[in-house]
Amino acid sequence: MSDYHINIFYSEEDGGYIADIPDLASCSAFGETAEEALRQVEEAKKAWLDAAQAEGKAAPPPRYRPIIYQVPG
Repeated sequence: MSDYHINIFYSEEDGGYIADIPDLASCSAFGETAEEALRQVEEAKKAWLDAAQAEGKAAPPPRYRPIIYQVPG
């Protein structure tokens, strides 16, 4: 099974790194380093999926693909 795509970018305004998972609404995290942001968003992903399961909701399948990874076809 594929895993969810994670975006990580530096935010001048916030003075650190933001990581988000586009397939999971509002699932994002902050870190002073890219590695910290990644660790934090992995925890947020687990919490997001656990909450969905607890509410009896199905998790969306991973489907987001950044344009740089899409192959014309």
